[in-house]
Amino acid sequence: MGAAFVVTLREAFEAALLLGIVYTYLDRVQARAHAGWVTLGAVGGLVASVAMGIAVSYLSGPLLDLGPDLVAAGVMFLAAAALTWHGWWMGRHAGEIQGVVLRQVDDAQAGRRVWALALIAFTGVFREGAETVLFLWGLMSQAAVAGWSGAIAGTLGVATAAGLGWLVFRGARRVPLRYFFAGTSALLLLVAAGLVSAGVGRLEGLGFLPPSPTAWDTSWLLDDRSLVGSFLGGLVGYRARPSMLEALIYVLWLGVTSILVLTPPRMTPATGQPSSSR
Repeated sequence: MGAAFVVTLREAFEAALLLGIVYTYLDRVQARAHAGWVTLGAVGGLVASVAMGIAVSYLSGPLLDLGPDLVAAGVMFLAAAALTWHGWWMGRHAGEIQGVVLRQVDDAQAGRRVWALALIAFTGVFREGAETVLFLWGLMSQAAVAGWSGAIAGTLGVATAAGLGWLVFRGARRVPLRYFFAGTSALLLLVAAGLVSAGVGRLEGLGFLPPSPTAWDTSWLLDDRSLVGSFLGGLVGYRARPSMLEALIYVLWLGVTSILVLTPPRMTPATGQPSSSR
């Protein structure tokens, strides 16, 4: 449940920021009359995201014929890779988002294509929604999110993100967003490391990887099937009895990705912009 909350909070907050940028800019240039197009696009993106989640649930059925555990492991690896890439990209391009969005809004108004405002909102909301579907699917494959707990966590994440977005654009604009993104990026790296470790454990159980001895046993202190243990399992990948390979992969993945994602990008002397490429 904790991982689902963090994932939906992060993704929904990014969508809220994008919409807030557009709404605020339209207000400043006295084009508030076009805000309805933005709302229409945002609602369309949300509906499309929900529809995608339902479609994925139904269409994933045939994949299970390959073996539920094998498919689950593949989904975990895919979700972990996407989470890590997303954190890396946001860390280097978050500062450019506002400029890109404002240029798109200017182009739409200059060409009198106000319907393009709906497309901007739809694309932004649907992109974040589609990523959320993939990440939550990976968590469900890990058995870290299930049933109503996942739905409740997702709803709380979206509601919290909406509240934070409102605060940012209604009086708390000095909030250092870089700290928010750095903190959530660190949590998402823990989620990703847990997904990779769980995927490796699945492959060990299926015989695709050689079994390794148990690294430790803390089930006497905190069972990963208990309420708190399962919460920490979804959030940081806690295992009461991980194999040596699971523990090693967890540490290696977390160490390497932390260096890649959390290290500030180098600034070029000429432009003062991050030197990383897309």
